[in-house]
Amino acid sequence: MNTKFLFTLGIVLTSVWGAVFSQSKTPKYSNEFLTIGVGARNFGMANSVIAGIEDVTAGYYNPAGLLHIKKDMEFSLMHSEYFQGIAKYDYLGFSKRLDENSVGGISLIRFGTDDIPNTTQLIDKEGNINYDNITRFSAADYALLLSYARRLKMGLEVGGNFKIIHRRIGDMAKSWGFGLDLSANYRTEKWKFAAVLRDVTTTVNSWSYSIDDATREVFVATGNEIPENSTEITLPRLILGASRDVKLNEKFELTAEMNLNTTFDGKRNTFIRSNGLNIEPSLGVEIGFKKLLFVRTGFGNVQWIRQFDRSETLSIMPSIGVGVAFKKFKIDYAISNVGNNSLALYSNVFSLSFGLN
Repeated sequence: MNTKFLFTLGIVLTSVWGAVFSQSKTPKYSNEFLTIGVGARNFGMANSVIAGIEDVTAGYYNPAGLLHIKKDMEFSLMHSEYFQGIAKYDYLGFSKRLDENSVGGISLIRFGTDDIPNTTQLIDKEGNINYDNITRFSAADYALLLSYARRLKMGLEVGGNFKIIHRRIGDMAKSWGFGLDLSANYRTEKWKFAAVLRDVTTTVNSWSYSIDDATREVFVATGNEIPENSTEITLPRLILGASRDVKLNEKFELTAEMNLNTTFDGKRNTFIRSNGLNIEPSLGVEIGFKKLLFVRTGFGNVQWIRQFDRSETLSIMPSIGVGVAFKKFKIDYAISNVGNNSLALYSNVFSLSFGLN
């Protein structure tokens, strides 16, 4: 079985490198809203959950993990706000057991900023300021993930996502994109291992622009570039994870997991970095009391930050969270960016999940 798992992982890695070499000049950052994460439990563990995840949010992190949902159907809702409420991030997830060896799921994600003032017509042709000409628009990213998981022989579990991505900036710009994720799990008596390959064949977003004549005139007069239709490519990303559950005593249990987030799109500021390979580690820990109360912490976003004197310091983003489970419901809360050295403000994340048989 170990040979089969390594063989499958080798095929995955080969497809990654083939895609990387064919798209060596693509931008590093594309569809970044799909790397934020979903679910307050997972945020509390710094998103280090791909190997041990066993609920509906596995449709986002590792579709193969959907095989371990506790109920026939599970639902999850999440809301969080960034930059003091300017940007809003929402998630809705659903999963259903199809038979004893397969599970399907749907995930909806929106990250957007609303009520943005459009001041392109603030000053009319005579040079007068007219505040009535100010309109408002939204800039939002949407994603629909269709998930499927299947249990194979000898303990191997596989899953995949088909992703539909829509990004819109008012009536001025929009894009559509499609992508594919693949994942595999292998579990022993004590350990859980997972490999997730996101954007397997690269994800392509096609942008189209619709600039009205009045706005076009303003762009030309002010020396702004008029955007043209274009494409944006997201290169593959490989995430490896290992998790273990430890029963401390009759009341307390501990879960610990480590992930390695690997990118191949040129040098980044990650902990391990090079022109061809970058690795960012993360760690998550959860302590549960009688499967009713949970306390979580994690450390992620490990990056080198260059200072004004050109020296570099290592930045680590901690996170904490708590959760409570009763009957069919789970309520989780997490706070991230605590003590981070970047300019990003901390975010509160709330999520609710429940299951039905």
